[in-house]
Amino acid sequence: MKIVVIGGTGLIGSKTVERLRKKGHEVLAASPNSGVNTVTGEGLAEALAGAQVVIDLANSPSFEEKAAMDFFEAAGRNLFAAEKTAGVRHHVALSVVGTDRMQAMGYFRAKLRQEEHIRNSGIPYTIVHATQFFEFVGAIAQSATEGTNVRAPTGAFQPVAADNVADTMADAALAEPLNGVIEIAGPELAPMDEFIARYLKATNDRRILVADPHARYFEVEIDDRTLVPGDGARLGSIRFEDWLQSAAALKK
Repeated sequence: MKIVVIGGTGLIGSKTVERLRKKGHEVLAASPNSGVNTVTGEGLAEALAGAQVVIDLANSPSFEEKAAMDFFEAAGRNLFAAEKTAGVRHHVALSVVGTDRMQAMGYFRAKLRQEEHIRNSGIPYTIVHATQFFEFVGAIAQSATEGTNVRAPTGAFQPVAADNVADTMADAALAEPLNGVIEIAGPELAPMDEFIARYLKATNDRRILVADPHARYFEVEIDDRTLVPGDGARLGSIRFEDWLQSAAALKK
C-alpha cells in the first residue's frame, strides 16, 4: 500500500515512516525539502498519485494565530483537493489532546479549525490526539523560565514518548478510518511541575522550580482537565523515567 506522510522528516514523521516501511509498505516522506509543499500545493499531485492513505504531520512554523491559521487553511485546502483527485481513502492527522479546551491561545484556535476542515472534507479520516511529548518538556521548562526560576503550572500532565505516538500513527494508518478521534497519552499522570522538576534533576539543570497553580502553559492557565485525555485513551508503554535515563545517556 502506498502511504504518503506529510511532514515525514520531522520527529514523529521520521519514526512513523520507519515503522510503516518495516511493515513492507511503500512510504513517501513528503516535505518542502523533497519538493512537496502543502501551503503552495507544489508537488502534491505527483506525491499523492496512487496513494491510499495520507498521514498529515505538518505543523505551522509559528504559534502566532494568524500565521498558524493561514498555514492550516492553505495546507488543508490544497491537500484535500489533491487527495480527492488521487482517490485517497483515508486521511490521518495528528492533533493535540485538549485542543478544544485551550482556545485562549491562537495556535489552538487554528488547530481546531484544522480539525473542522478534516471533518468536513468528505474524505474518511482518523484524528489522533496526543498529549505533549517527553521530547518537549525541556522547551516547556524554557518557556516558563524567569531568570533562574522555572515557574511551572501544577495542573495535571500526562506526556508521552514520541516513539509511542509514532506507533499510534502507524497503527491508525493501517486500520479502517474511524471518522473520529483516538487519544494517546503517557502511562503516568502527575502535576506538570513534578515532570519538569524530574527533567531538571536528570539533566543537572540548576534552575529553581517554583510550582504555581496560576502559571501558564504558554498562554493558557491549565487545570487538572485541560491537558489530559478522557477515559479509554491509548497509553504509551515508555515511562518518563526510562526516557530520561535514555535521553541523559545520549547527552553524555
